[in-house]
Amino acid sequence: MFPLRDNVESQSLPIVTWIIIALNVFVFLIELSVGSNIEPFLQNYGLVPADFFANLGAAQGIHILSSMFLHAGWGHLIGNMWFLYIFGDNVEDRMGHFRYLLFYIITGLCAALAQTFITPHSHIAMVGASGAISGVLGAYLLFYPQARVLTLVPMGSYSRTTEIPAVFFLGLWFVMQLFTGILPLAAGVSQDQGGVAFWAHVGGFVSGALLSKVFDRGELSI
Repeated sequence: MFPLRDNVESQSLPIVTWIIIALNVFVFLIELSVGSNIEPFLQNYGLVPADFFANLGAAQGIHILSSMFLHAGWGHLIGNMWFLYIFGDNVEDRMGHFRYLLFYIITGLCAALAQTFITPHSHIAMVGASGAISGVLGAYLLFYPQARVLTLVPMGSYSRTTEIPAVFFLGLWFVMQLFTGILPLAAGVSQDQGGVAFWAHVGGFVSGALLSKVFDRGELSI
C-alpha cells in the first residue's frame, strides 16, 4: 500500500518538514557527487552498530544524526520523503515547529538505537530518515486515527486507489515492520547482513507514539 494524500488540512506552513526534506535532498546530491566513493562515504557518515559499541562517545551521537540524512539510492530517498511529506505537516501542525523538530531528532535517535541493539555486531552502515519518519507516523496515528488516507493498493492490472482510515493504514504498516523484524529472529537468521532496518522502524514508531502527547502543543509549552 502506498499513500497518495490524507484528508487533514494543515493550519500552518510545515516549515520544518520542508526544511528536513530539503536537507535530505541536498545531502543526497552530495552523495551523488562522490561517485564511486559512495560506499566509504556512507561508512564514514552512517551509523555502524559495531563501531557504536566499540567507541561509545559524543562522536557516535554525531553519526546517528548524520545517518538520518543519508540514503542508499533514489528510491530510498523518494519513498522516505514522500511519507514525511504526507504525514509530517499535520504532526508539525499539532506540535508546533520547535517541538516537532526536537521530536523528530529524538525519535530518530530511538530508532537508531533500537536497530543497533538488535544488530550490535554489524559493520554495515545504517542510513536513512525512515526511523525518524516512523516516529512521525506513530504520532500521526495517535493524533489523527480517524483521518482518511487515499492509498494506492497494488494488485497488478487490478491496482486501485481507495481511502483507508489512518488507524488501519498505519496500524497495518507497523504490524508489517514488526513481523518482518521478528521473523528472522525467530528463525535464528543473522540480521547483520544489511537490508531494510525494520527494527529502526519499530523503535521509531513506538517512541513516536509514546512521546506524541508529551510533545503535543496542548500538553507542553516551549
